[in-house]
Amino acid sequence: MAILKKETSQVLKNLFAVLNEAGANSSNVVKTTIYLTNLSDFNKVNKIYAEQFNDGTSPARACVEVSALPKGAKIEIDCIAWIA
Repeated sequence: MAILKKETSQVLKNLFAVLNEAGANSSNVVKTTIYLTNLSDFNKVNKIYAEQFNDGTSPARACVEVSALPKGAKIEIDCIAWIA
């Protein structure tokens, strides 16, 4: 669990850093896709995800299990954000 928690937190930190560079934040995110190498980890990831998207509005989300991710990662998240 510790590795998954660390990876999830880092992925979200990186995602928010990219958003910040574009002049946006988590409230601009309209959809995310979460890629997990083990779908049974969803509840663990969901808890961390909910803590990060805690502004009362949660973006639409899809979660899929994949056979592998680059560099042996357990999670990857992408997003679509609306920046006006």
